[in-house]
Amino acid sequence: MERMLNMLGLCARAGRLITGEKACVQAVRGGDAFVALLDGAASANAVKALGDACHSHDVPLVRTGAYRLGDAIGKPGRMAAVVTDAGMAKRIIELSRAETIGDV
Repeated sequence: MERMLNMLGLCARAGRLITGEKACVQAVRGGDAFVALLDGAASANAVKALGDACHSHDVPLVRTGAYRLGDAIGKPGRMAAVVTDAGMAKRIIELSRAETIGDV
């Protein structure tokens, strides 16, 4: 999880990250998002809104631990983010799968 969160911080510094629930849903619907991330402490409404948008537009959705997303991107309290760079998104997906399986 740490390596993925570090990569998110890099995305934020590179300007390849959109944060906030409404902005993320718009980015997914607009085709600008390559992967969406949702904090483990996000509200049920946020989970449903972003989850439905990702499902409809075939965008991968990755969940993080509670209150970890905002801290990783330097904006405490943020519960949703999308990556707008294909290469960075691919690496985040790889890291999230590897860390889930345990091949870190």
